[in-house]
Amino acid sequence: MNPMSIDETTRGKIIKILRESPQPLTAEDIIVALGAEDLEPKDVYEHLKHVAKTVRRRGDEVLVMLPPTCRFCGFTFKDLDKPKKPSKCPKCKCERISPPAFKIVSKDLV
Repeated sequence: MNPMSIDETTRGKIIKILRESPQPLTAEDIIVALGAEDLEPKDVYEHLKHVAKTVRRRGDEVLVMLPPTCRFCGFTFKDLDKPKKPSKCPKCKCERISPPAFKIVSKDLV
């Protein structure tokens, strides 16, 4: 039996999607692009932590995240240590938070 190539794994597919997408994608966008409705956004965020390490290890690319923002007051969650969608704004306590979006880009563009 042949071992799976990285492009056949879920994470490999996510890497390919994020490289080829013209704009940053949310976890929900990634689920749709994968055609994997059984995945939850929290599962995608877990994969993205590993995708970031894989891409960084390869050398010339990086996973960038557009941080989530409050849709009511505009607060931007800049200091997130891992990819996730916060549940509520620390400034106004609103729960209308736009999810983070992700894209793989060349290190030269960062």
